[in-house]
Amino acid sequence: MDILWAENTSLTAREVGRLIADRDLAPTTVMTVLDRLTRKGFLHRTRDGRAWRYQPAESRDAYIAELMLEALDLTGDRSAALTRFAQAVSGPEAEILRRALTELEEE
Repeated sequence: MDILWAENTSLTAREVGRLIADRDLAPTTVMTVLDRLTRKGFLHRTRDGRAWRYQPAESRDAYIAELMLEALDLTGDRSAALTRFAQAVSGPEAEILRRALTELEEE
């Protein structure tokens, strides 16, 4: 996913395999992983001749936000979890949250 998020275009399995510098993976292994990620909804794919081109279904930010919401669902007390989270963020991060909440209220 990191490789696909880093690119501004869709990639074939072969292109993804070439960009994975630290591992020597068989092209079929890369294809299998990309196909599984597609079935799980993380990727979209389109035909390009005989190959498939893959691109993320969502941005990294959207994916991380979804993970954060899923984590909140795991707690029995969302208010307590949100309060702890707010206490743990830095000053600049808290300001970003304040601005986002203000913008939501103004909509």
